[in-house]
Amino acid sequence: MSIISMILVIIIAFIAGLDGILDEFQFHQPLVSCTLIGLATGHVTAGIILGGTLQMLALGWANIGAAVAPDVALAAVAASIILVKGGDFTNKGITVAYGVAIPLAVAGLALTMFVRTLSVAVVHRADAAAKQGNIAAVERAHYTALIMQGLRIAIPAALLLALPTETVQAMLNAIPAWLSDGMTIGGGMVVAVGYALVINMMATKETWPFFVLGFVFAAISQLTLIALGAIGVALALIYLNLSKQGGSGNGGSAGGSNDPIGDILEDY
Repeated sequence: MSIISMILVIIIAFIAGLDGILDEFQFHQPLVSCTLIGLATGHVTAGIILGGTLQMLALGWANIGAAVAPDVALAAVAASIILVKGGDFTNKGITVAYGVAIPLAVAGLALTMFVRTLSVAVVHRADAAAKQGNIAAVERAHYTALIMQGLRIAIPAALLLALPTETVQAMLNAIPAWLSDGMTIGGGMVVAVGYALVINMMATKETWPFFVLGFVFAAISQLTLIALGAIGVALALIYLNLSKQGGSGNGGSAGGSNDPIGDILEDY
């Protein structure tokens, strides 16, 4: 990995650390950060695959008030670096990086708790400055606390980048087959849970038919992602146009259609 690539990765890690607390521009989301790291290191495809896989894991993670979710920023950044330095961009390498990301997310949660504890002193300084009407000092305190959150991801990323590639590859090769196979199985189960979360949030009586059609079309291997997207757009347009017509051919009246199947669908 070149020096320029390392610098870009550290910058991405720093921004991901900032946004992991701000929750504003979504740079900390795996699909974004893994893709950017893949782009910076010349492995965009592997970055997108890893990011998409991790994104399914992180769908149910959200910071709510003082309750902080597992640190998806550190998990995504560290897993991407391990994948790149490991040099294995096959499904096995991506699965190993994905499996390593889960304990890294828990470690990142402990790290952000430590940084938040340090931020308490910064907050007290901001309070004292606010009592004196020193707005500039209050702003500096805010920026200091925010920079600390960025460094909590950038520093571990820099440490991982400092490890020799041979060392990372030797560590990955030392993982026994039963553990890597277990990561593969567990990774598939977690992704299934992610899809279940999406369905649970979106499922209504109007959307269930589209879910069913989606699973049917996904079983047709000849259809590309572009074709599936086109089918989805077409179904959405059909649904919108029919819904504007009131669901009946006589101007939307509530009477029966004299069609048993139509009446069943209308009741549904």
